[in-house]
Amino acid sequence: RPTAVVRVDNGSFAYAFDWYSRFAESDEAARADVANEDRLVAAFGRSQPAELKRNDGRQRGWIGPTDSILGPDRDKGHFVPHSIGGALEINLFVQERKLNRGWSPTGKAYRAIEHYCLKHPGTFFFNRPIYADGSAQPAMLEVGIVTADGVLGVDRFEN
Repeated sequence: RPTAVVRVDNGSFAYAFDWYSRFAESDEAARADVANEDRLVAAFGRSQPAELKRNDGRQRGWIGPTDSILGPDRDKGHFVPHSIGGALEINLFVQERKLNRGWSPTGKAYRAIEHYCLKHPGTFFFNRPIYADGSAQPAMLEVGIVTADGVLGVDRFEN
């Protein structure tokens, strides 16, 4: 399918976003295509403490009530954690609850990356969603950091 990747900068992070629906304005096939959604391609930048309190009301309003819309095993997660400077709208996705909340061994490893970035402001962080279909829900997340001593660490997490 055609892509329309745009870069959106917010704070110390950049978001590469495939704005596929922009083709719907002029392309009848794209207008009729409900299998392919707009979605994040990658998020990257340097961690910094959140400047504002998270807007929980806006997050709750995104796509409706979490459990009834997404199910009891899903959350509204952030590609870049809010605690390290992540934005809201473009940064939200449907995430496995155990991973997001650190309730599983892989979830604990996922959250450890967030905590490292929180304790070490300026850490380079990236999240690259890997999709299995045309939806905006990633099948996997490739998350990485460059530690204070210059070591690149990359992990993949099933979503």
